[in-house]
Amino acid sequence: MKYSFRFSQTKHLLLVSVLFALSGCFDSSDMTDQKTEQAVTELSAPTATNLDMNIYKSPTCGCCGDWVTHVSQAGFVTRSYDINNLTQLKAEKGLKPEYRSCHTAVSKEGYIFEGHVPAKFIQQFLAEQPEGALGLSVPGMPVGSPGMEMGDRYDSYNVLQINLDGTAQIYAHVQGNH
Repeated sequence: MKYSFRFSQTKHLLLVSVLFALSGCFDSSDMTDQKTEQAVTELSAPTATNLDMNIYKSPTCGCCGDWVTHVSQAGFVTRSYDINNLTQLKAEKGLKPEYRSCHTAVSKEGYIFEGHVPAKFIQQFLAEQPEGALGLSVPGMPVGSPGMEMGDRYDSYNVLQINLDGTAQIYAHVQGNH
């Protein structure tokens, strides 16, 4: 899949910040977000959709970073935060344990995208905004889902629509090759 990127104002500001940091003129401690413990990175790949998303993840999870890259390349503007107590955040957002995975993304509209949800389903969901929905989830960490690639192996999995009343239903099925 190919993506085209324009040098955006956000990328320009990020580049200037990096240059200041390298020159010693920028105090990176000013970037700490006290509420979420540590602001880590801002990635953007703006397109016509210009979708904003905050992503909360563990500081030690590499697959989460790969998923952030996936959604950024699909046109989302992301802000990624490493936090130590993801369980508390997930509970505050209304996610039952059976729907949880390794990271939680929150759209500007307040929808939750839990785990390795493919960007195309997030875009579809945001366009539809189903009534009574909290968001989408891919529980666990299925092999072959975005961020969990392992060569040519792809497991089948369901993308669940999580509803505000705590129920869930299958939103999409991804067919694997194993």
